[in-house]
Amino acid sequence: MTLPILSYGHSMLRRKCAAVAMNYPGLEKLIADMWETLYTANGCGLAAPQVDVPIKLFLVDSLQTYEHADDEERKTFFDGDSGVRETFINARIISRSDEIWTDDEGCLSIPGIYQPIERSWTIIIEYLDKEFTLQTKTFKGITARMIQHEFDHTEGILHLDYLKPLTRKLLQSKLTKISKGKLKAPYPMRYLR
Repeated sequence: MTLPILSYGHSMLRRKCAAVAMNYPGLEKLIADMWETLYTANGCGLAAPQVDVPIKLFLVDSLQTYEHADDEERKTFFDGDSGVRETFINARIISRSDEIWTDDEGCLSIPGIYQPIERSWTIIIEYLDKEFTLQTKTFKGITARMIQHEFDHTEGILHLDYLKPLTRKLLQSKLTKISKGKLKAPYPMRYLR
């Protein structure tokens, strides 16, 4: 089932999420619904708070980005890997590289706004996969960027928080329109009224 994505302005997007217990009710269905929602919105990542569930759960699919990239983009942004399609539960970033890179980022909760954001090129992350198996993995490039973006959602952080105050101020009228549904996305959203 496709779930509505919360628009910018909803307090849930600013909430620090709770850890997920193995017996969390309906977890398997929630994960399946989130994958359906992600693909309906043509996105590459989605966090539980974006669908109004305050738990440390997010999805990343950089595999589809890799599949649609040309050879030069693959060499530049994937650093030797071919992307992932993964569920991250109770994730914890345990290391970030000093090597930083800037690229445009968008967000399904903030449709139509893309801004250059600095992120670490490499991260090491510890998480539980959908079978609740503990994983510790290193990710680089675009995959690491996607993971950092979605991880931030579970901490109540939006990519806009990394912008300079003046840039945020210049975006404010557009953000207000998004929050009130005056700038609509081509996928189901829940706006402030």
